[in-house]
Amino acid sequence: MRLPVNRFAPLAVLIFLAACGGGNEFARNLPPEPANGPAADYPMVIGAPFVVDGKTYTPVDTMNYDAVGYAGMLEGSGTSGAPGISAAHRTMPLPSYVEVTALTSGKTILVRIERRGPMTGARLTELSPGAAAQLGITGQERAAVRVRRVNPPEVERAILRAGQAAPARMDTPKSLLAVLTRKLDQQDGVLPKAVPAPGPILKPLPVPPEAATTPSASAPPPRPAAQTDSLIVQVAAFSTHERAATIAAKLGARLSQSRRLWRVRMGPFAAQAEAAAALAKARAAGYSDARIQRAD
Repeated sequence: MRLPVNRFAPLAVLIFLAACGGGNEFARNLPPEPANGPAADYPMVIGAPFVVDGKTYTPVDTMNYDAVGYAGMLEGSGTSGAPGISAAHRTMPLPSYVEVTALTSGKTILVRIERRGPMTGARLTELSPGAAAQLGITGQERAAVRVRRVNPPEVERAILRAGQAAPARMDTPKSLLAVLTRKLDQQDGVLPKAVPAPGPILKPLPVPPEAATTPSASAPPPRPAAQTDSLIVQVAAFSTHERAATIAAKLGARLSQSRRLWRVRMGPFAAQAEAAAALAKARAAGYSDARIQRAD
């Protein structure tokens, strides 16, 4: 008995083999689907060391990165051709996610590191126009900031990849801002590493000859130890006039230039008690290295 022959079977086999073997020209010409989800952040790019203004920077994948410095404006756009909430950094992997805090206001935002830079100057990072606007530092060439690497949830990563702003973080408390500001001052080498100077030691006045020979005569009263000719409070010294002037205005102090440094000083004071009150004011503002010394 002869079985019926399916005349369409060979054609079906040929179509199947053509599809498996890449014979479908339309399928080959389809563009690849864009990466989304966590895969859009990988592989991260580290890169080779490079030199900016004579200093070598070596990119490295540091998870606990936390630094203070100055931020400038980044020319260009973020991911999708939109302004974006992005930034440039010299050593962190690309991309990375950081929280950027403005040390003047405490405002903190989430930013995506997408570029290498800054390629000139001593700034820590450069922010896109959108990031600068969200942080409230638009128009500032040198804004004091903290940059701390974080691992945000995927929903916030996706928002930044789309060029949008993630929800702002809680404002940094003033007590921490004071610590971070002092850290920025110290790493710039602007605060002197010195032990507070002791108060002036006053010698007693000499006893007149007649007082030494006449028991009834009394020596003149010594000058009160609280009085002195001229005392000042040395608050800090800064490498930039702008920074020194800001602190001087805040404390009601004056500026004094010494070589390449601008010194912030309070006084002069005629009384030790006045100088001590000024010293307490300076230390309450976060300058614990402030000290009393004689005027130059």
